[in-house]
Amino acid sequence: MPEIIFLIVLSFYFILAALLLVGVSKKFPVLNENEFPFATVIVAARNEEVNILKCLESLDKLRYPEGKFEIILVDDNSTDNTGKIIEDYISGKNKFKKIVTSKEVGKLKGKTNALANAIEIAKGEVILTTDADCEAHADWVYRIASYYQEDVAMVNGFTTQYAFNNFSGLQAVDFIYLLTVASGTINLGFPISCIGNNMSYRKSVYLEVGGYENLPFSVTEDSLLLHAMNRLKKYKIIYPLDKRALVASAPCLTIKDLFRQKKRWSIGGLDVPLYGGLVMSIAFFANVCMLLTTLFFSTVWLYLAVFKLAIDFFILYPVHKELGLTKNLKYFFSFQVYYIIYAVVIPFALLFNRKVVWKNREYK
Repeated sequence: MPEIIFLIVLSFYFILAALLLVGVSKKFPVLNENEFPFATVIVAARNEEVNILKCLESLDKLRYPEGKFEIILVDDNSTDNTGKIIEDYISGKNKFKKIVTSKEVGKLKGKTNALANAIEIAKGEVILTTDADCEAHADWVYRIASYYQEDVAMVNGFTTQYAFNNFSGLQAVDFIYLLTVASGTINLGFPISCIGNNMSYRKSVYLEVGGYENLPFSVTEDSLLLHAMNRLKKYKIIYPLDKRALVASAPCLTIKDLFRQKKRWSIGGLDVPLYGGLVMSIAFFANVCMLLTTLFFSTVWLYLAVFKLAIDFFILYPVHKELGLTKNLKYFFSFQVYYIIYAVVIPFALLFNRKVVWKNREYK
C-alpha cells in the first residue's frame, strides 16, 4: 500500500514537472532597440560593505541606449561603510544616484520602504530591481527591457548563485529549481512567486495597484506585488528563460543564515493562491516519500526514489543548459539531500515560530 501512495504522488509530481517545462520554455516577442523604454535600476543596500563594490562594478558595465537609463542606489541607513563605498564609486558617474532612506512611505518597513523611496523619484517607465550582493549580466537591462510590449506589466529574470563548494553549489541548484517553478507557473498564467533580485515592472502599473504602501506588509514584497498586478487582469506577466538576463548572487555562508532565508521565503509563500498551495503540497509529499524510503526500503521503493531523482533532473538539466550553468549540476545529489530536508522541515518549523530576522531587523 505505501508503494502505491508513493507512485501516485510521483505521478502528480511528474505531470507537474512536464507542465513546468512547457511554461519555462515559452518564447516571447522583443522590441526593436529604438522602442526601448526609459529604465531605472534600483538597488537597496543595508550593511553590504562586503558585497556592494562588485555589484556597483557590474552595474557600471550595463549596456543600454544612451540617455534612457539611470541607477538609483538606496543606502537603507547602513551602520557600516556601505554608504561611503557607494559615494566613492559613483563620484563623477552621472548615471548613478545615491539616496538615503529618509522617510517612511505609508507604514512600510525595511527594504520595502527603501524601494518605495527610490520609486518615488525614479524617471523610468520600467523599474528593475536587484540586490546589493548581486552581479548582473552586462545585457541584463537590455534584455529585460526588450520584452516590454505594450500589454506587459512585469518581466522577471533568473538568478543563480556563485557555486564554489558543495554548500554554495546546492544553493545554486536550488535557486534554479525554485525559479523554474516560478517561471513555469507564471508563463502558464498561474503566478506563484518571483524574486526581487531580478525583477522588473512598469512604474505606471505599480502606481495603479497603489504601490507597496497599498499592500499588506510582507517579508517577500516581490511576490505580493506580483499578485497585486496579476489581480488587475489587464496586463501580461512573463518570465523568460534568457541567459543574457541572468543575475548572480552571493550564497548564504552558514546553515543559520540559510535557514533564516528559507523561513522568510516560506512565510511569504503562505499567501500564495490555492493552486500555489497545491504545487507546494505535491513537492512536499514527494519529498516526504523520499525520506520514508529509509524506513520502507525495498527494491520497489528504490526504483520509485530513482524515478523521483530522474524527474528533478528532467526539470533542471534543460534550464541549466539554456542558462549556461550545466557545470553546477555536479551538485545535483547534494541539492537532493538538502531539498528533501528543507521541504519537510520548514513547514513544521513555521508552526512554532514565524519571527523573521533579516538585515539585523526583526519582523513578526
